[in-house]
Amino acid sequence: MTTPTGDPRFPNDQAIEFVREFRVTVAPAYENRAKLQTSPPLFVLRVPRASYRSGLDRVVAALIGALRQRVPFAHLPAGTGEEADARLLSVGAGTQLYRSAPQHMTPDRFPHFHVMCDLVEYIRSNPQEWATNANQEAELRTHAGELRAQRGGPLAFTRMEGPALDGLAGFLAGLSWLSFVQLLPRWLWARRISRKVMRGWLGAEPVAQGSNNLFRVMDRVAAERSVQLMDDAAHEEALQELDWLVLRALLEDLRRPAIGRILPGRRRRTSRPVLFVELPPAGEPGARAAERFLRSLRRAQATARPPGPLVIAVGVPSDALLRELGDPVESTFPEASVRLADNGAAGEPPVLVTVSEAALAARGVPVLPVGPRTFRFSRHVPAALVSGVAVLALLTAGLLLPPVLFPPPRDCLGGTGSVAESAPAKPVPVKATAWYEAALKTIDDQNAAVEQDAGHGHAVRTVVAFVSDPPRTDEQTRFDGTIPELRGIAMWQKELNGAAVADNSLVRLRVDVREAGVAFREAEKEAEKLVEEVKDEKSVPASHRVVGVLGFAQSRKETQAALQVLGEAGIPTIGTTATADDMLTGRATRTYWPSTPFNSREARIEADFAATKNIVAEPGSEDRCTPAGHAIVIESSADLYSHDLAERFVREFDGTHQVFNFNQEGDFGSPPLSGAVNQPDAALLAQALCDELEDHPDSVVYWSARARDFTALINSMDTAGTCTARDVTVLGGNELTNVAQTGAFAHKDWLRLYYSAHRLPYGDPEVSEKTREFVDKYDAYVRDTTEGTDPWRQDGHSAVSYDAFHTLSEAVRKAGQVDPDIERKSVRLVLGAGISFDGATGRVSYDGANAPPRDKTLVLLRQSGNQPEAVLACGAYDRDQSSEAQGPPCAG
Repeated sequence: MTTPTGDPRFPNDQAIEFVREFRVTVAPAYENRAKLQTSPPLFVLRVPRASYRSGLDRVVAALIGALRQRVPFAHLPAGTGEEADARLLSVGAGTQLYRSAPQHMTPDRFPHFHVMCDLVEYIRSNPQEWATNANQEAELRTHAGELRAQRGGPLAFTRMEGPALDGLAGFLAGLSWLSFVQLLPRWLWARRISRKVMRGWLGAEPVAQGSNNLFRVMDRVAAERSVQLMDDAAHEEALQELDWLVLRALLEDLRRPAIGRILPGRRRRTSRPVLFVELPPAGEPGARAAERFLRSLRRAQATARPPGPLVIAVGVPSDALLRELGDPVESTFPEASVRLADNGAAGEPPVLVTVSEAALAARGVPVLPVGPRTFRFSRHVPAALVSGVAVLALLTAGLLLPPVLFPPPRDCLGGTGSVAESAPAKPVPVKATAWYEAALKTIDDQNAAVEQDAGHGHAVRTVVAFVSDPPRTDEQTRFDGTIPELRGIAMWQKELNGAAVADNSLVRLRVDVREAGVAFREAEKEAEKLVEEVKDEKSVPASHRVVGVLGFAQSRKETQAALQVLGEAGIPTIGTTATADDMLTGRATRTYWPSTPFNSREARIEADFAATKNIVAEPGSEDRCTPAGHAIVIESSADLYSHDLAERFVREFDGTHQVFNFNQEGDFGSPPLSGAVNQPDAALLAQALCDELEDHPDSVVYWSARARDFTALINSMDTAGTCTARDVTVLGGNELTNVAQTGAFAHKDWLRLYYSAHRLPYGDPEVSEKTREFVDKYDAYVRDTTEGTDPWRQDGHSAVSYDAFHTLSEAVRKAGQVDPDIERKSVRLVLGAGISFDGATGRVSYDGANAPPRDKTLVLLRQSGNQPEAVLACGAYDRDQSSEAQGPPCAG
């Protein structure tokens, strides 16, 4: 694959890596097309003002030359004349993408874009209509339906002329034709597209104001903007909103279809759409339109779901525009190449790179043509073949095996036992202070040992572990995962430093444990303190130089803010059990690598699990179960983890739902989910929950709040006894592992409990050898350092922190092989290149992106007494396993 000598070349400001990553981001190898699931941030390539036109042409021509006839792209020129600033570039973007898609590749339909574009163009062309008649909803619907029919497809037949008959027969025929051939199909289409757009994205936007009718919303928008447009057809405020509406609709179309899996349409997304925006200097024709488009893009990306297009703006951005886009820090092309593979976070500033005059004067870098996989036939050909075979198979099965002979099974998944069966009569006694101090002593002993090794010339560095303040009472200990997490850290530190005695490639590590307040309330402050300490490390011994951070165990607004501080300082951080998607936003997207699957994946799996598996006891029966048709969702909106998990579960669950916003401190400052009922009292919540169970016997209680609040609710239900005559099924997140395995629910024989975890139980037949090995080491460690019965032998928190520390230590080892000083930048580069190993929680495989390990294991456990049982294991627990091969609810 070569580029002819005469072809335009990309300016070479150390841009080779950027050009390479651009090609991979736009069109990865077919087997790696999962990379297309991200939404890259906006890229602004600034060229010198003096050579604006030549510099812009060179940059854009070089990149477009690599895409032509292979990848759908849109080139949005600045335009000339007075009309240039009145254009809506979002209209041109969608039109060009629709027309430039290579044959037989997807996405090939733009329903959201076309209808929104039609409505916006009508509003711009006819603002005076709203001056004479405030209600134009019917006219908008008619206009959109006519244009849809003109584009062809099933609705095109509505434009045919009716039969030409005379007399009464002609009248009746004409009336029937008008009603059933023209009006009814268009009414059905309008109803369907309205529901699709409102449910897809517009209904959640403030402009909808609670309406669920697309044409009514746009009529209201037009009524508000018509006065501005009549006074000035290029009124900036009006055009800004209309431009955003069209662009947001386009992003929704580009999100479909999902990537991969078996359906032909999904397998044919082999490249990413690209938008090139010419950005003239302020005051020149087209500058207002270009800046308007970029502001619309920033607003639209805040709510659009991935995947999204790659947008590259080239030109001379004004200072005002850069401020509105978040004041981006200027980057080099090598730094920008790393960001091409990122998943841009909502509100994140764009990537700003300046192209120098010297680079424009030099020969430049060739941009080789991309080569995405192409297809000879339309996707309808294999789809028709597969559908035909499926229909024949179903018909055959329907004839030979009548469903009445094989009723669906009603066995309860995981059995019919409650949490009380085989449980100890009293909760397992815990020794909060002694157990916490025992873990710290192991770490302190290891720190002292490696300090001696540093004195003998061995490489030693420091890792900071942020934990919450230790629990002070037995009850607090049952709700807290700090002790098992510290045990996992202590175990890996001891194992690593012991192995370093014989292996010179290993770097011994100190662990600086820092308490960040109760429930991590001081996390941001402690992060800022660490950043100040590491600004000048030349004055401290090499063994005290920080190479990375372990944290945090909980997704809270405080820990989210702390990750932003660490990200700003470039400190690599490996997460432990913080699972909210929003933890990976802003600056954290470059320095934070979570260890556990995100809430989005967990909620999708749990929603599918609840709606398809027999987990809810049938009324009047203890041994027959059905899937859940209704979910009683209990969240705490002030808690980032809880609100995020509940919101995603509600979005994914197929049945009906009712949400309760439960917070015993009465903290309802953050907006709860739509329709949620605020409740600060556990007894009143128990009564409301029982009322819901009475109205919806097929309910599952989905718990996303914290373990302490869960115990308060369960105790209130047990005390009242209102609805405990029948079994109640609860499905919750990994937060419940902190208390479920301590025997706290010993006498709750009405409670059936399912919850997520991050490794298989020790006795499971599918457990990996690495997990067994870890549990054996954990048993020995607990036996040697503490007294009493350990309640967390099957808990995943210790295994997660053990693997998280393993990941960081492996990155430090590899960094030390190429960088004797082992700088944090080197550790980040190693993490960005990817790390894989078989760990205590299964296969750990980071593929370079700032995201959880690829296809990371998520387990659903059923708690029966003091022994959890795995009822579902999704992901690559072993390297030869995958969620896609496991099928629903894992696949998706």
